[in-house]
Amino acid sequence: MNKVGFKIEDITPQNVEHQTLFCAKNPKDAAFQNKQKWFTKRYQEGLRMKLLKSDAGRAIGFIEYIPAEYAWRPVEAPGFMFIHCLYLYGKQNKGRGGGSLLVQSCETDARKANMNGVCVMTSRGPWITDGRLFEKCGFSLVDERGRFQLHAKKLKGGAPDPRLRNWEERQAAYQGWHLLYADQCPWHEKSVNAIRGISEAQGINMQVSKIKTSKQAQNAPSGFGVFSLLKDGILLEDHYISATRFRNILDNEMKAS
Repeated sequence: MNKVGFKIEDITPQNVEHQTLFCAKNPKDAAFQNKQKWFTKRYQEGLRMKLLKSDAGRAIGFIEYIPAEYAWRPVEAPGFMFIHCLYLYGKQNKGRGGGSLLVQSCETDARKANMNGVCVMTSRGPWITDGRLFEKCGFSLVDERGRFQLHAKKLKGGAPDPRLRNWEERQAAYQGWHLLYADQCPWHEKSVNAIRGISEAQGINMQVSKIKTSKQAQNAPSGFGVFSLLKDGILLEDHYISATRFRNILDNEMKAS
């Protein structure tokens, strides 16, 4: 599949050790290894990851998607394909059709599987892309909660709209300090290690839990689903953070107490 000097390459359990996972490039890093194990296990559930490459063979973007029944986000979308992530690196690679090409590759797989459509969570805030690319590709806004939106493109008439789960109602159960994370995002490894280390140094009883199944992610207490930092039922962060950001959170908590 080619367009404007791009080509798409599939990542599979057979070539993942020899391919960059792109969001985790160094095979020796624990983040890469954990993502690789997670990817291989989820591949049998329909998870797919594709790299966008230049004609010279350099990886410049990627897309990751899975049947929504196995999505690692708090969504309900029976019969839909769900896009976890889509990203293009470098301003010079944007606006040239590469992002649309990745979306089209997902849509093609959904059509082959006779699915109801494709959906994706977008955001006005950090870490998740906004909805403009998907709207250009024929997606429509079907649900919204907080800073997150759910966009969908139906491939079958009469299919019900996908919807976002109510993650706010789950937050009160997390009293004290809690950090929940999954290997779906390899950037979590560094963030979790930093938060754990700072918590131990500060004498904070941080309860760290790894999210191991899609059902746990779908019932997570945050919109991102695979990362949640909470204290006494209040969600403080819903995506990975730096050590500096966590120290700032602790400073603000001390000032408020």
